[in-house]
Amino acid sequence: MDPYEAFTKVRSLLKQHHAFFRECIPLIASENVTSPAVREALTCDFAHRYAEGWPGERVYAGCQYIDEVELICIELAKKLFRAEFVDVRPVSGVMANLAVYTAFTMPGDTMMALSIPNGGHISHGALKTKNGRFLGGTAGAVHGLNVDYFVFDKEEMNIDVDASAERIIETKPKLLLFGASVFLFPHPVRELSRVARDVGAHVAYDAAHVAGLIAAGYFQDPLREGADVMSMSTHKTLPGPQHGLIASKEEHAEAIKRSVFPGLTSNHHLHNVAALAIALAEFMKFGREYAGQVIRNAKALAKALHDRGFDVVGKHKGFTESHTLVMDVSGFKDTVGLGGDIEKLLEKAGIIVNRNLLPWDSSEGRSYINPGGVRLGTSEVTRIGMKEKEMERIAEFIARVVIDRENPENVRKEVADFRRDYQKVHYCFNSVTEAYEYIEIP
Repeated sequence: MDPYEAFTKVRSLLKQHHAFFRECIPLIASENVTSPAVREALTCDFAHRYAEGWPGERVYAGCQYIDEVELICIELAKKLFRAEFVDVRPVSGVMANLAVYTAFTMPGDTMMALSIPNGGHISHGALKTKNGRFLGGTAGAVHGLNVDYFVFDKEEMNIDVDASAERIIETKPKLLLFGASVFLFPHPVRELSRVARDVGAHVAYDAAHVAGLIAAGYFQDPLREGADVMSMSTHKTLPGPQHGLIASKEEHAEAIKRSVFPGLTSNHHLHNVAALAIALAEFMKFGREYAGQVIRNAKALAKALHDRGFDVVGKHKGFTESHTLVMDVSGFKDTVGLGGDIEKLLEKAGIIVNRNLLPWDSSEGRSYINPGGVRLGTSEVTRIGMKEKEMERIAEFIARVVIDRENPENVRKEVADFRRDYQKVHYCFNSVTEAYEYIEIP
């Protein structure tokens, strides 16, 4: 492929991707769509510049306006999360977690978190599993932590407080890390933080999935419940650019700043910081309304799927208190298959979900390649204007493909028609440009 052919091919693929998402129902819990104003900031000249260090203490010249924007971003985040200190330089949620490990632990220390089958993220993972299989999780492979696990109550889909307290006392970890990738219900931060203090452990909270819910006053309030530090990515329920953020107490500021720079970053993607500042400003104005609708939509979608015959986890607790819901699809293994099979089938219908491990999958011999679960999230469909009645339509589409076994290509035509009325970004200052419009720069 010659250079010009590659150039034109890539641009064509980008446009096809945008056209594809205009006609799909996006239900990935870890994704969202930014506002047009945030997209504009992502294209600014900040993307070409360097600004190593803290605002006002840069290693590079030419940072006058960059510093002002970053300080505005910090102040907005401090207000939203009611935090004494914020660092907006981590370039991702994984990097924010690694900065927390660096600030609060040394290689060889023990951290306690959720295991991946129980909802933990790969950045919480050990180097190897207990049976010696290589896992390569960030905590173990990069920072050299020994990772022990909270005891998980599979019925409640949450951390078992009493059993985990006993394990904390026995293990004496240096760091407790709350938070998850499958995060249906608030974690017992307040209860277990007291135990952590008794053994001299710090408490961290990975808010990547629920940061927007927390900022809007929903779900829980980790920094008031006993957490020393809260890390996050900024593009899930907080609908900003793909970036990272750390919120903490002033007493931990210097340790966190040093771990971020020079420890883990050089330049920190300054255009994303500018975009994040705009996203935070929009969230201060519209976040309470948006986050509330996200949760209502998640509950409505979960109930609608349950009513149509799906095994939605957590029924006795109202299915979810977040943007996420999880289905156990193992009952379809003899008809349409497991999570990986259903993920592919729904994609053919224009419904974008992701397969997900369930806490009991390992005992059934299943892996992440084709697990027993499917995870769905309502952050993005809410962002483009959908409410409870649209969740009924979405559940009906899913049921027609998985339960009724209709041809997904036929359902896809109806999905595309359904999507025509949902092309604008809501809960933002400026929404002239459509959510999935491809913007060409002449």
